[in-house]
Formats: sequence, C-alpha cells, structure tokens
Amino acid sequence: MSMKKHLTKLLVGFLTIFFLGCGNVPLTGRKQMLLVSDQEVLTLSLQQYGEFINSAPLSTDKGNTALVEKVGRRIANAVETYLKNHGYESELSGYQWEFHLVKSSDVNAFCMPGGKIVVYEGILPVTRDETGLAVVLGHEVAHAVAKHANERMSQQMALQYGGAAIGMALDGKSAAVQNIASSVYGLGSQLGMLKYSRNHELEADKMGLIFMAMAGYDPRQAEAFWTRMSDASGGSSMEFLSTHPSDNHRIKDIQKNLSEALKYYKGINTSTPSSKTSSKWSF
Repeated sequence: MSMKKHLTKLLVGFLTIFFLGCGNVPLTGRKQMLLVSDQEVLTLSLQQYGEFINSAPLSTDKGNTALVEKVGRRIANAVETYLKNHGYESELSGYQWEFHLVKSSDVNAFCMPGGKIVVYEGILPVTRDETGLAVVLGHEVAHAVAKHANERMSQQMALQYGGAAIGMALDGKSAAVQNIASSVYGLGSQLGMLKYSRNHELEADKMGLIFMAMAGYDPRQAEAFWTRMSDASGGSSMEFLSTHPSDNHRIKDIQKNLSEALKYYKGINTSTPSSKTSSKWSF
C-alpha cells in the first residue's frame, strides 16, 4: 500500500471514529468510543457465557434463585420501558436478559454484554433482602446498557494497536477483536474478571441507582448496602491501586446522585430475606 493510500485510510478511520465510532450513554449522556461492533461483542461474549453456564455449579436454593430472577426481570423491564420511551429502543437489539445464581462463597456478581448476569451466593448475606439485591442487579444491568465492555475493549484496542486499530475496526478483523477480548474481558479464562475503570464503576453506580428506582426499589437503601460491602471487605484503601472506587468515594457519589434517583422512585414495599453463606469480597 502506498503512503498516500495509507494516510487516506487513516484519515477515513479517524473520521469514522468521530462520526460512527462514538456513542452516548443513556441517562448520563457521556460520549464514548465504540470501535467494536455490537455484534462482534455479543458473539464473543455469548460463546464464553454459554460455556460458563454449562459448567457452573448453579445454586440449588430455589427461593434465592427465584428472587434473583424476579428482581433482575423487574429491573430489566423497567429499563427497557424507559429506553423505548426515550428513543433508545435500538440499543436493546440483541439483548436477551438472563439472571442466574451460582453456588459460590465469593461476594461477587458480573454482567456480560447482551444482558447475561450472574450473581454469586456469597453476596446474598450482604444484600440481605430484595432491595439490597436490586442495588447489585441495577449496577450490573447498568454495565450492559452503558456498553462498558465494548468501550473497554475499544480503549484497549486504540492503546495496543494505535492507528492500526482504526483499519482493523474498518476491516472488521475479528482476530484483533478476539485478541483484545481475551486480554481485557477475560474471554477464554475465568469469567467475571473484567476490571472496568473507576469511572465505569461510578457510572454504573449512578445508573443502577436510577434503574432500581424505576423498578420501584428504594434507592436510599443503596448506601446501606455499600456500607455493608465495606464492612465485608474490612474497609478499603489506596483507591489508586484498584480499578474499583474506594468505598468512601462510592458512597459519597451515591449520596450526591440520590436526589436524581428519587425522582424515578414510586415506592413499593419489598423485603425478602436471603440465606446466609460465607463471604469474600470481590464485587
């Protein structure tokens, strides 16, 4: 390829990023770089998610399993209604919500693109009840709706490949996407290991707060949940060493965003106790 053609391709690529490779996150309106197509992200994640679910020890607790499904569906339905009513219906293309409870003492939950959400039994003593569980599931649904996985992969692609990433995105070179997915999203290894940026986590907290309120869960209970998470971890420190925000930072942001979330809250009495299991904080 001649230098002129190469520069032309790069220029077209940069213009594509500005005009086609950018998106806006629902609710927050934040602009984000999305170099990877939704279809590529979904194809990769669904394959790995299927392998995980087929081998994971699903919970045998029928009550808690039903509770996870109930709360997840309730939040997903509320979010879908909101997106459809505000011109974001196309963002739901390819979504097939699933909510599973896995038998594990880890205090964790994770979300795959397309609405595949897994909750570990170990987090139930921290959620305590239906509203506490709504905090977790609202947060995970927010990661999916905000396309944080796609954005994280796109950021890594731009960093790792530089200008070449533009050509790869334009040419649809799935090998490059697979490589990025393997290193960033944990595909081909243990699921749930994706480390979103602190900004992604805080954005998911804010959106999750609003999503749980839309579904009729009291967002004022979110602060108590994150306080319990802090206690379960023995307290956190040195935020700069982690992709997750410090507990204090998280709680302060929740307090700041609470008034906005309460605008969506209509109030429903929800309180279903969860069984206790051992805990090891990693959410």
